[in-house]
Amino acid sequence: MSRVVLAMSGGVDSSVAAHLLLRDGHEVIGVFMRHGEASAAACRIDSDEPQNANPLNLPVLGDSAGGKRADHKQGCCSATDAADARRVAMSMGIPFYSLDLQEDFRKIVDYFVDDYLAARTPNPCVKCNHWIKFGRLFDYADGVDAEFVATGHYARMVHSNGRSELHRGLDGHKDQSYALFGIEPARLPRMMLPVGDFTKPEIREMATSLGLGVSDKKDSQEICFVTQGHHSDFVKSRRPEMVGATAGEIVTTSGKVVGEHKGFEAFTIGQRKRLGVAMGEPHFVIRIEPDTRRVVIGRAEELLRPGLIADQCNWFVTSEELAGAQSVGIQIRYNGQPHPGRVEIDASDPTQMKVMFDEPQSAVAPGQAAVVYDGERVLGGGWITHALDHVATVPPIM
Repeated sequence: MSRVVLAMSGGVDSSVAAHLLLRDGHEVIGVFMRHGEASAAACRIDSDEPQNANPLNLPVLGDSAGGKRADHKQGCCSATDAADARRVAMSMGIPFYSLDLQEDFRKIVDYFVDDYLAARTPNPCVKCNHWIKFGRLFDYADGVDAEFVATGHYARMVHSNGRSELHRGLDGHKDQSYALFGIEPARLPRMMLPVGDFTKPEIREMATSLGLGVSDKKDSQEICFVTQGHHSDFVKSRRPEMVGATAGEIVTTSGKVVGEHKGFEAFTIGQRKRLGVAMGEPHFVIRIEPDTRRVVIGRAEELLRPGLIADQCNWFVTSEELAGAQSVGIQIRYNGQPHPGRVEIDASDPTQMKVMFDEPQSAVAPGQAAVVYDGERVLGGGWITHALDHVATVPPIM
């Protein structure tokens, strides 16, 4: 069939993806993307070692806590992940290599820190897919004459009438299409997403039946490079000169000062906990003002916004196709759902868009992605620059 480069993370999804590709007759090359700063030595995999080398020459975090697997992260790649990926590849007879992305990944860390210090809420996992993972995977695939690149994302590629479309995964609870909106459109025909046609329980059951040893491995939930403490502590550790420089007042939407904070990078739009003030009723972060260093809080209804502006847009369709879409929905957070609305694209600059929701939406956070769907299909998306306060004061995009 075809030669496919598969990103193997050591998790259950990419492990089963390898099996599915082999089952369909493809030649698979496994690649572990090493991008951790804290655990580079632990994750070291020398590609010139013989393929039958002992997979446990990598330190494995096992045989502790009653023999249970140590699934916590020790950086952006753990010794457990690296060893699991190699072991699964060896069990299937797949050539396995390590791709060193540590230098590239520093760009993601800098983006994360800079966004918080600019009062935005970054999404490093989505940026990493766009900037690093797929770009470097395709570069590697070209270098080994592979026709396709595959990952374990829960999304689907639909190929029909000479077109390649990105769709939501079958498992609505695990769908990851939101994280893939920034892939270059020209690369869609070369993408494979083998697990997108299955539910997560089905994938775990398949891993168990295959004896892969990863069927009970936990999904990664945290920001991979913030391994302990609060994200604001990480930001301060990376920019020590900013300690104290972002401290300021906590005020209500009416302007009343109700407290002080040690740095606005500790807050995100919609946040309720850890506000540091007692108001007698639930209050949320309504907005963050980097110029005044104020964190503005208010009641839940004050979070509602009629729309948003986004830039750095990437589209899988033309403006005419977008205008003709029948069931447009806009998803504004990773674990959210698309909300019905309409999208306007700047005719002279399609990287800019304005979104107006059919119903006001809560906690529209600058820095997050706004991904546009037509039913199950991903049409494209962009990065939120700001939420719109009032419909009447919104200038049209020309």
